[in-house]
Amino acid sequence: LLIFYTLVLWLLLPFVFVRLALRGRRQPEYLQHIGERFGFYPVRSDKPVIWLHAVSVGETRATVSLVAKLRAAYPDYQIVLTHTTPTGRATSEQLYGDGVLRVYLPYDYPFAVRRFLRHFRPKLGILMETEIWFNLIHAGYAECVPMLLLNARLSEKSARGYARVASLTRCALQELDAIAAQTADDAARLTRLGAQQISVMGNLKFDIAPPPAMLELGSSLRQQFGTARQVFLAASTREGEEALLLDAWQAQGGAELLVIVPRHPQRFTEIADMLAKRGLRYQRRSENREVPAKVQVVLGDSMGEMFAYYVAADIAYIGGSLLPFGGQNLIEACAVGTPVLIGPHTYNFADATRVAVEAGAAVQVNDAAGLIQAVQKLLNDASALAAMRSQGVQFVSAYQGATDKAMAVIGKVLSSRG
Repeated sequence: LLIFYTLVLWLLLPFVFVRLALRGRRQPEYLQHIGERFGFYPVRSDKPVIWLHAVSVGETRATVSLVAKLRAAYPDYQIVLTHTTPTGRATSEQLYGDGVLRVYLPYDYPFAVRRFLRHFRPKLGILMETEIWFNLIHAGYAECVPMLLLNARLSEKSARGYARVASLTRCALQELDAIAAQTADDAARLTRLGAQQISVMGNLKFDIAPPPAMLELGSSLRQQFGTARQVFLAASTREGEEALLLDAWQAQGGAELLVIVPRHPQRFTEIADMLAKRGLRYQRRSENREVPAKVQVVLGDSMGEMFAYYVAADIAYIGGSLLPFGGQNLIEACAVGTPVLIGPHTYNFADATRVAVEAGAAVQVNDAAGLIQAVQKLLNDASALAAMRSQGVQFVSAYQGATDKAMAVIGKVLSSRG
């Protein structure tokens, strides 16, 4: 089956270049470092390497506590972070600067993943969340590179997809040295697919600490937005959600300042055009100036400032959940005490969402109209907002500790390999 899988990849190779070209038209960064995607790298390390793969922004931000502890525990090692998206790579640069090496993970072609592993010769490879690449894992096994799947999560939808290639999935999972899942449900789904060396570690995203610089920037943003009116943040919105939000928000009067931060930066211009066509008075965050009272919407066209947006908001909707995108991470908002609203589609963060709602840190709604009604109801109830702020902070605090469990798994594997 691995041969058949690889053959399919070769047949798709022309489309890989077409996809890069199309993405590059909207986001030119996709046309940079193309050689890295096939295993050719201009940088290397003269130190032993711990390699950590974080696909995009969310996974990269989740590495913060783990990278800090890895640096402290293994100061003689070089950390190499790999990414799949330019936004993940940019987030890594914002978080770590020159403190790590960062490159793209190659596509899952045998020659490319072998070149990557032989170039960096990692003493340990760590895959974050749901990164089960069959040729990569098999190459690591063949090259005697111990590999872990940490902070692992697997929705029922994804589990059904992997079950369609059950033999390949089972082999890949069993070639990993260890798996640490976010929840018992994730562990059970992975076990059904063939995982063996598996434990439950919790979610690294609960261990993230709001950077002091972001807290300060958040206070500054709130001054720019103005303290005389309330601020409703629509965070990490996805395609189609902005129109739904704006329809409902305009229909219900929208007295509060609406701040929209699209999930993907290539959509900033698209949303600006949407606001203009609706005749809404808006201002871009990148203008970095006071928001006049006549402005109705702020377009958050900046990267790496989500903590600051949460600090500046009275209440936040977490995007990707009004439409079936599976939701986004609500933990960062709760960590700074921002009351959270979420839509019905949260399968990517099902457990965290359920617990947040049960804790009173979040409210789940069915549609955009219900969302705006809930926003306005809560903004008119100061005691309810205050309770949600407190419960959000307590909710995050109660589920911390995943980093220490991850470090225990890492230490065990490294010591067993000498």
